[in-house]
Amino acid sequence: MSRTRVLGFVAAVAALACGLLVTAGPALADPPAPPGTPTAVSIAGEATVGPIFRHGLAAGHGCTGSVVASPTRDLVITAAHCVSGTAAGWLFAPGYHDGQTPYGVWTVVHAYLDPAWLSNQDPQHDYAMLQLAHQTRQGRLIGVQDIAGANLLGLAPRTGATITDVAYNAGVNDRPISCTVPTYDTEHYPTFNCHGYVGGSSGSPWLTRIPGTHLNLVRGVIGGRHQGGCYEYTSYSSAFTPEIYRLLVRAAARIHPDTAPVAGSDGC
Repeated sequence: MSRTRVLGFVAAVAALACGLLVTAGPALADPPAPPGTPTAVSIAGEATVGPIFRHGLAAGHGCTGSVVASPTRDLVITAAHCVSGTAAGWLFAPGYHDGQTPYGVWTVVHAYLDPAWLSNQDPQHDYAMLQLAHQTRQGRLIGVQDIAGANLLGLAPRTGATITDVAYNAGVNDRPISCTVPTYDTEHYPTFNCHGYVGGSSGSPWLTRIPGTHLNLVRGVIGGRHQGGCYEYTSYSSAFTPEIYRLLVRAAARIHPDTAPVAGSDGC
C-alpha cells in the first residue's frame, strides 16, 4: 500500500463496515512477501527523528522527518510527496513517543524542494528540506539541531549495505517503529524489505552509523518509486546523488523557498 494512502484506505474500510459501500468488488490481496522478511519493532524513540503534524498535535501526524546537519541548525529532511504548499505552520516533534515531546515541538517556516520534483514530480527527486523556526530557551536563540542532534546527509547506499529506518505510521499518541535490514536495487531505486511500513512512514530516514563515531548518515528517505511503495513490506527511496547537497545548501542559505504542488498518483 502506498505510504500516503492509508487514511483513505481506513476510511473506505469504515464505510464498508457501515454498509455504505454496496457495490465494491472483491479485495485483491497483496502478493506474498519474500521469505525471511523481518517485521519492524516498536521503539521508545530516536532523538533526531519525529512525526510531522499538519493540523496540530491533537489531529494526528502524517509523514516522518529527521533533523539533518546544517550550519543553520534548523533543517529537517522528509519526502517531497509529503509536502504541499509552503508547509508553513506545520509542526515537527523529534523523539515523539506516547504523546510526549521530549525535545520540544518545532514550527515549519519554509520548504525547499528539488526543481525536478517541482516541475514534473520526478520520483528520483522525492525529497524535501523543511526549515524550522528557532526558539528562545534560557535567553538563547537555538535551532532544533541544538536540542535533538542531527544526522549527516549522505548518498544512496550500495546494494547489500545495512540501514536502519525509523518511522512513524500515521496516528497520534504512539511510538515509532524501527527495522535494520540490507538494501537492494529496484530499477535504480534503493529498496528494503520489512513488514510494518504503511501511511505516515514516508520521509522516514535510512540511517547508517559512521564507524568509530556516534554519528549517523541519512542515505535515503521512504519515497521515490510509487511514493515509497505499494506494499507494506517493501519500501523505496530516491537514489541520493550529489544533487541533494545543492538542495541542502539552498535551504541553509534561505534561497528561494518553494511552494510545493500536491503530489499526484503513486501509480499503485
